[in-house]
Amino acid sequence: MNTTFSYERYHRQLILKDFGETAQQKLLNAAVLIIGAGGLGCPVMQYLAAAGVGRMGIVDNDIVSLSNLHRQVLYNTNDIGHPKAQQAANVLKKLNPEIDIVSFFERLSTQNAFSLINGFDIVIDCTDNFASRYLINDACVLMNKPLIFGAVSRYEGQVAIFNYKSSAGSIAVNYRDLYPHPPKNGEIQNCEEAGVLGVLPGIIGTMQASETIKLITGIGRPLINCLLTYDALNNNMYEMELVKARDSDSLIPANEIEFMQTDYEQLCGSVQNEDENKFEIDFAYFEQLVSGNTIDIIDVRALNEVPLIEEFPCYRIPLNELAINMHLLKNDTIVTICQSGQRSLLAAKQLTAFFGDSKKIYSLWGGVSQWKQLHQKQLS
Repeated sequence: MNTTFSYERYHRQLILKDFGETAQQKLLNAAVLIIGAGGLGCPVMQYLAAAGVGRMGIVDNDIVSLSNLHRQVLYNTNDIGHPKAQQAANVLKKLNPEIDIVSFFERLSTQNAFSLINGFDIVIDCTDNFASRYLINDACVLMNKPLIFGAVSRYEGQVAIFNYKSSAGSIAVNYRDLYPHPPKNGEIQNCEEAGVLGVLPGIIGTMQASETIKLITGIGRPLINCLLTYDALNNNMYEMELVKARDSDSLIPANEIEFMQTDYEQLCGSVQNEDENKFEIDFAYFEQLVSGNTIDIIDVRALNEVPLIEEFPCYRIPLNELAINMHLLKNDTIVTICQSGQRSLLAAKQLTAFFGDSKKIYSLWGGVSQWKQLHQKQLS
């Protein structure tokens, strides 16, 4: 790691009151791990690299896709199909060759979390799923690492600093004090299902970067034990002070061994069992059913969700109204669809409980979003 910095590069920061060389040196000496190189991770990485954080780690096992580019502006069309972590590192090294950047093209898991996090001072959660959030939180608690949290959905975002113990010995609040238990599968829509305004991850990710800089340098009032919520539609912003929840610490594994034995995917309902797999059909089989059979197709998304389906006839019955509309289904084969395939799986189970073995019931794996992409490719 470099021990000196360029005055010209950081001049605008160096001349700030209460910042100066002391704060810049703290940034240079810091090591930050960014988990997730997507919508939130992109602005976090860019601004921390530009600010001069001395060592940055990037963890992500995804590749760049066309649907990423409306919000993940670190990448361009030529990056499609390449690993995000490696592409991000390449761009950031050009932005600031004076810092050290290391990429990890792998998914964070209970098996590698301790080894990855161990070499860094601060962890920044830029993920988009509950399994990762709970895993990251629990690892940071066990390793006494401050955690900068961010999340976005539709037009709203949140930022907080968890697990930071001040010199005054204040109690450190963690993610489980805010959300002790994960939501049930399909209960809360992810960005793929609910959508997200392209600029929102940029706003929230930049806030995460700002909170990281404040925490490292000691300037200002970081969001320690506070949750900031921002609404992009009307620019409303408010803070909520967080307090320790009763028995929240008992939900966290007691040690590294217990942590490595915890199945966070199962805990958050992200893993399907064999009973669930029997409902799911892929793109090819769905196309076969649509073209050659008389079937009932049910779109269980909310009525305001897009894109609209115009390629084939279907019922538009929101999941919470399915039970009172089952009398509409007359055909022997039923296929349920939604945005990503999670709510449609719940619908398929509900229909099976009602109809039993009298009908063949399926759920379209990957949902409308993936079907649209594959269908367009097939036509081109």
